[in-house]
Amino acid sequence: MSQLNQYAPLRFITAGSVDDGKSTLIGRLLYDSKALLSDQLLSLNKAKNNNEVIDFSVLTDGLEAEREQGITIDVAYRYFSTAKRKFIIADTPGHEQYTRNMVTGASTAHAAVVLIDASQLDFSGNEVELLPQTKRHSAILKHLGTPHIIVAVNKIDLLGFDVAKFEAISTAYQKLAQQLGLSDVRFVPVSALHGDNLVYKSERTPWYQGEPLLTILENLPSNESISDKAEDFHFPVQLVSRLDQDKADDFRGYQGRIEAGSIAVGDVVRIEPNGYRSTIVEIISPNGIVAKASAGEQVTLRLKDDIDISRGDTFVAENAAIQATKQLKATLCWFDQRALNPARKYLLKHTTQTVFAKVTNVDHVLDVKTLTNSTEAQTLQLNDIGEVTMSLQKPITATTYAQNQATGSFILIDEATYHTVAAGMILELA
Repeated sequence: MSQLNQYAPLRFITAGSVDDGKSTLIGRLLYDSKALLSDQLLSLNKAKNNNEVIDFSVLTDGLEAEREQGITIDVAYRYFSTAKRKFIIADTPGHEQYTRNMVTGASTAHAAVVLIDASQLDFSGNEVELLPQTKRHSAILKHLGTPHIIVAVNKIDLLGFDVAKFEAISTAYQKLAQQLGLSDVRFVPVSALHGDNLVYKSERTPWYQGEPLLTILENLPSNESISDKAEDFHFPVQLVSRLDQDKADDFRGYQGRIEAGSIAVGDVVRIEPNGYRSTIVEIISPNGIVAKASAGEQVTLRLKDDIDISRGDTFVAENAAIQATKQLKATLCWFDQRALNPARKYLLKHTTQTVFAKVTNVDHVLDVKTLTNSTEAQTLQLNDIGEVTMSLQKPITATTYAQNQATGSFILIDEATYHTVAAGMILELA
């Protein structure tokens, strides 16, 4: 396995319910870490409210509709660095209506900062009840395999920096994490507006013995590892090229990105779904002809034999166990206002291939309030998370999501509207 070093650039998202302060936290983090340009500082000074307090959310809420409604709608990406590390932040929406945008941001994240607005919770009972959107986002993070979760208990200043209430919230989330199977979870009491425990430890929480949020992020391992072993080679064909006039008239190259493994000139590959075999005779990279290429590289491959290959076909190692399949089980996050209709066909887009697919059975749907699986549901509604069985019109060459996120994920598209209606993570292949 090739493993990125601990201090490789870290991609993380903010997640949680609406008005938890995600945009404010990112803005304050950029401000306190001195990662803002002079024009951004000027816009901040103009964004003071009536109490002359800076509105840090203007740094991420870029759409006019966001500023008008005071909520985050789109995923806003921000880049900054410290002396120790570079970061890519995705500020994702908290509103239930835009859960699909949160999935988009979380799909490539190494870590997630889950914000909990401490001022919105009820402490009168024996246990603190977390908000449904916090549970939903946490369940999505589990299904997406996000390795590190940092729970930022925000607006702790409104609770008088009460350690007992911080611990009650931590206990409630630990219980949620155990139910979902989240392993690496950390807790930080913060005030995004005032900067407590974001970049520097706050004197107002002497009872908190941990590190501030930025220090935790700086020291997280990226945990991004993709196999570069030849036997794991996986290459979906994006384009068949016959445009190079400098080559012989019979030039034919197969272009795409290597999603796993490595390939070298002389290696034998198997082309799925037809099972043809051929030998690699040339590898062309953006920098010219090379002898070998590995996962993540964009290349053009040439074969010894003239085989009928088109976009959506997949090259794998000759003896790879992977086989093309028309049956699979998957976790679906449903994005559309219209419910899943098992009688309809949808377009399933997986890597470079698009095929017709039907959901033949809704195995169960997650109840975000109780975190139990309901087997009575026959469909999926907006923002539902469920496990389904699917049948495809044509075979796809896939892996499970746990094996490889790129080759184990897909989206469903409504063929009538071309709206993306669901994101899927493959659990099992027939």
